[in-house]
Amino acid sequence: MKTVAIIPAGGAGKRLKAHVAKQYLFLDHMPVLVHTLKVFQKSKVIDNIILALPPDDLVSVRQELIDKYGLTKVTTIVAGGKKRQDSVNNGLAAINGKCDVVVIHDAVRPFVTQELIIQVVAAAKTTGAASAGVKAKDTIKETKKDNMVAATIPRQNLWLTQTPQAFKFEFLKKAYKTAYDEKFYGTDDASLVERIGKKVKMIEGSYENIKITTREDILIADALMKKGSKINSRNGFGYDSHRFAAGRKLILGGVEITFDKGLQGHSDADALIHAICDALLGAAGCGDIGRHFSDKDPEYKNISSIILLEKVKKIIEAKEFSINNVDTTVIMEMPRIAPYAAQMVSNIAHALDIAETSVNIKAKTNEGMGFTGRNEGVAAFAIATVTERENDGSKA
Repeated sequence: MKTVAIIPAGGAGKRLKAHVAKQYLFLDHMPVLVHTLKVFQKSKVIDNIILALPPDDLVSVRQELIDKYGLTKVTTIVAGGKKRQDSVNNGLAAINGKCDVVVIHDAVRPFVTQELIIQVVAAAKTTGAASAGVKAKDTIKETKKDNMVAATIPRQNLWLTQTPQAFKFEFLKKAYKTAYDEKFYGTDDASLVERIGKKVKMIEGSYENIKITTREDILIADALMKKGSKINSRNGFGYDSHRFAAGRKLILGGVEITFDKGLQGHSDADALIHAICDALLGAAGCGDIGRHFSDKDPEYKNISSIILLEKVKKIIEAKEFSINNVDTTVIMEMPRIAPYAAQMVSNIAHALDIAETSVNIKAKTNEGMGFTGRNEGVAAFAIATVTERENDGSKA
């Protein structure tokens, strides 16, 4: 028997009034959705994840988020519906085989903890239905016409409901069928289960388990992220050089430069990109470019070094590092690279998925000294800064 998590992320985030849906907004260098999914990815009580997305995003999210961040438990992606309840219903329909418990969690609650998931699942296995929540701290007023107070409701038994919510699979299927048969839409899944006469156990969650709905929530989320993490910045240094050779293209920064000679090497011999690769690998403690891409391997014969840079990015991200910035210096007498620098910056930024303002390229001559001064080849230096976040266990 297995436990399946359904993460509805089919909304457009209208209340946030952002230019992108709220689940894709960046929080600490990663989309909110990825933060949420990573918690469930690491959970020992979750066997697989069903993700509901806007129909137009099914392919792109699989490639750009699920595969990129190694979210292997996301085994199924379904199209979301018009409302949240429709998205969850589509997720339920996608469950195949035996399933004991279904956990449902809002995609934009990235501060859910491993402990809370465990507690809610355990309660659902015992009682059949459970929901996270926090006790109301403020006095609750009920109003009627013209916002005039009709009653003050005792708060000692009032809860503010959150997710995750977990249910016996058969209970939830029945609750959803009944709701659709009666054309009922609830504001959460527990309300549907309550309507078929099942009791729901409340599990005390955390006031930090916020749902990102408004612009103010983003500010709170940023503060919570900084509070819960120890920031560890690391620097790496890279160097590479290649001699000029006839009959080769001159490639630097992923740009073909007009010149009568190119650079000799197994790949495209892009010394600038190679230096950046070594700087990034060094910062993350992952060795050097030769360890990962041997110049004896025919797979890398004449390969674009931009492809190698993209592979390096995946290597250091797998180590839980994010890239802050890259600073480089290219040393060569001829030709001048100034006309090509902007395109180099663009290529590097795109490969690393960072802002162009986080990439800097400088060019120097060697005043006629040494092998570069004699125009025998090119040398490149790079420094990269990466950030590792050590979480306190409340985040992915």
